[in-house]
Amino acid sequence: MSEARGNRLPAYGGQAVIEGVMMRGRRAWAVAVRAPDGGIVTRVEQLGSLYRSRWAQVPFVRGLVLLWDALVLGVQALTFSANVQAGEEEQLSGASLALTLAASLGAGIGLFFLLPAGAAWGFERLLGVGHLTASVVEGLARLGLLIGYLAAIGRIPEVGRVFGYHAAEHMTIHAFEAGAPLEVSSVCAFPREHPRCGTAFLLTVVILSILVFSLLGPLPLASRLASRLLLVPVLAALAYEYLRLTTRLHRYQWARPLVMANLALQRLTTRP
Repeated sequence: MSEARGNRLPAYGGQAVIEGVMMRGRRAWAVAVRAPDGGIVTRVEQLGSLYRSRWAQVPFVRGLVLLWDALVLGVQALTFSANVQAGEEEQLSGASLALTLAASLGAGIGLFFLLPAGAAWGFERLLGVGHLTASVVEGLARLGLLIGYLAAIGRIPEVGRVFGYHAAEHMTIHAFEAGAPLEVSSVCAFPREHPRCGTAFLLTVVILSILVFSLLGPLPLASRLASRLLLVPVLAALAYEYLRLTTRLHRYQWARPLVMANLALQRLTTRP
């Protein structure tokens, strides 16, 4: 059931641009969108029973369940945001955005999983290197594509604005978790990197892919590409558990190296 829907906060600036943030807590999720007239329209809803189900507690299964639900919530938030921008005349459906999301996921898997696998296979055949070397090359190619992609889209002004909201989300969560006042002067004192960030998840998937794919041994091209597709859920489940563990341990000095790379990559996806 919805706790609040369509609440409008005072206008600020009057910029008619698409801006918004979405956050999920333990019991509810919320989205706030900048309307064309400059006001902020909010929506807050309770989370479904999935988060209280036994599947959400089973290690290596809960990651897939919650990631899938995160995609569903993301589509709902995007639909709400798009409809706020479009107004009553041009309401968009969640189905159209879901298809767009599915196409984007397919393109992402092709770019970051299949392309490096095919390139590494060619590298292995052309130079006659061993399978382990080819696996490392594949992983480095995947990492290079990820970093290059994030750096490139960050140069787009609209995406840079999104990265600014991304940083604000992290800083607000830090303040909330520390019990600090949720005011601008207080929130600005906190770092813009957070160990539970989606960017950290992506980097963890890339690093784990080197280990997991190297264990498969040499494969023909078709089998190699198929294995990359089939093991995406496995990598996602492993990455989720790794992030859960490191989030609990990152406050300890000895465990900080485990999250340093994840935090460093967020410098590309956040802006002051």
